[in-house]
Amino acid sequence: MNLSFFDQFSSPSLLGIPLVLIATMFPALLLPSPSNRWIASRLSTLQLWFVNMVTKQLMLPLDKKGHKWALILTSLMIFLLLTNLLGLLPYTFTPTTQLSMNLALAFPLWFATLLVGLRNQPTISLGHLLPEGTPTPLIPALIMIETTSLLIRPLALGVRLTANLTAGHLLIQLISTATMALSSTMPAVSLLTLLVLFLLTILEVAVAMIQAYVFVLLLSLYLQENI
Repeated sequence: MNLSFFDQFSSPSLLGIPLVLIATMFPALLLPSPSNRWIASRLSTLQLWFVNMVTKQLMLPLDKKGHKWALILTSLMIFLLLTNLLGLLPYTFTPTTQLSMNLALAFPLWFATLLVGLRNQPTISLGHLLPEGTPTPLIPALIMIETTSLLIRPLALGVRLTANLTAGHLLIQLISTATMALSSTMPAVSLLTLLVLFLLTILEVAVAMIQAYVFVLLLSLYLQENI
């Protein structure tokens, strides 16, 4: 049966039951459970160091009022990071290549930051829609433009993550297919494409980590605007 390159992005199912829920829960199973012992294992120590480092980096642009979001943002960062990296393994499904899932993560969190701003500082939040010193004839147009740019933020978050991961997976599949096809006819060219595939895989690991960080960083910046 001929398979399309985009079949890798279809949600797997077993007996008609979608397995995307298992795919999203699996990264959490890889994290070691916390222990009450005074002397922890090296893995737990490494996990604690990584969580502290991520939390410190995410909380840098935020005021003390935004530190209440530390648990949500850090958990989201670790979830996206593990999901993106596990999706690079062969014969795996990457839930973050689904636009619906990314929008389901981006829209509620963006809307929560917007509600925080409207509750704590409604005048300043609404003032972002109209820059100071705007000429009177341009006021209606600028309000429409700023409102559109505000509403498009969650869509941009979801599309950015989906597009980057989808493009990387497609490139890896295309180059790996070319490597296998050329291995019997042109071995020298096949070795060259294999080297390109290895370098591309390293690049995609970096992209998976960077995109998870950018997704959460932009949410933290949106939060900072509203607190």
